[in-house]
Amino acid sequence: MQVQANKTKLLNAVTLAERLIGKKESLPVLSCIVLEANGKVLRLQSTNLEAGIEISVPASIEKDGVRAVPAGVLRETIRAVSGESISLIGTEDNLSIESRGSKNLLKCFPYEEFPGLPKVGKKSGFALSRERLLSALSAVLYAASPSMIRPELGSVYLTIEDGTLTSVATDSFRLAEKNVKGVDKKEEGEILLPLRHVQELVYVLERMEDEEITLYTEDTQLIVMGRELQFVSRVVDAQFPAYKEIIPRSFIAEATVLKADFVEVLRKSRVFSGGEQQVGFHLYPKRKIFSATARSAEVGEMSDTVDAAVSGDDIDINFHIGYLADCLSTIQSDSITLAFAGPGKPLVIRGVSDASFMYLVMPLNR
Repeated sequence: MQVQANKTKLLNAVTLAERLIGKKESLPVLSCIVLEANGKVLRLQSTNLEAGIEISVPASIEKDGVRAVPAGVLRETIRAVSGESISLIGTEDNLSIESRGSKNLLKCFPYEEFPGLPKVGKKSGFALSRERLLSALSAVLYAASPSMIRPELGSVYLTIEDGTLTSVATDSFRLAEKNVKGVDKKEEGEILLPLRHVQELVYVLERMEDEEITLYTEDTQLIVMGRELQFVSRVVDAQFPAYKEIIPRSFIAEATVLKADFVEVLRKSRVFSGGEQQVGFHLYPKRKIFSATARSAEVGEMSDTVDAAVSGDDIDINFHIGYLADCLSTIQSDSITLAFAGPGKPLVIRGVSDASFMYLVMPLNR
């Protein structure tokens, strides 16, 4: 192996690949990034057996070859050398990294033990804007459970129907749904992706330069492909809850507020609510009142009136502040609508000018 590559591009690729390395003592090669020089491209691969990534870096290749290099050592070595051009030279079972008077010899692992990433077969994939997929995932992932005790709740649910990609996540206390149009696929389909892999995929999508990507499903895996990058994730074998059945069909009260005003009243409520992080909403439409209250023995109490257009019946109801605040950065609208289904029933939050997103949160029993 003998390769010359740009330091910045190589370091960026190594940093990205390092996020997907594994830590199984029984298979130490998983802690490595595999470098494969072939033709005019240097490919980097890493995997933790549940998710994996392959990144192509333009390079000048004088001699093909493969090396499996410990990820952390590789990253820090490349970061430390000076100069914008780096030479990678394979010597026996080692890799020499050279640049502007610096020469470093890295011990390598047998690359034959590395489990390769799946190859895309002849099954049809579908094209999608990178920004659309990123929007669909980012809009809901915070609503998934961080635990995989119930896999269906620790995942993001993706469905495709009539050219629309719908992403949904719930931890049983709140639920987020995002609809994204413009999918190049006529057939219907659905998959569940583990939350931790969705988080890694979002990180990858934010750093990709491709305007359009292609998604493939191969047996129990989802493959996301760009021009120079391939991301693979296992699919969860579980049944996502029939969430549409819990979305209220009617509401007893509604308030429309400026999102900035709502953010501010939640910020103040955090201060006064102490450890419980509860806020009470009080709607009295006939008196044109919408107020928020919070109290704690340590801090004191607050009661603020919020400017809002209100309608319906009177209601007093409590919510967890964090659950309310989580969705607000996702809503691309200056004003939001809070639709109350009744005491003990869900609150539905939508953007006034953003019909693509819906957020549901359950009240607290207080």
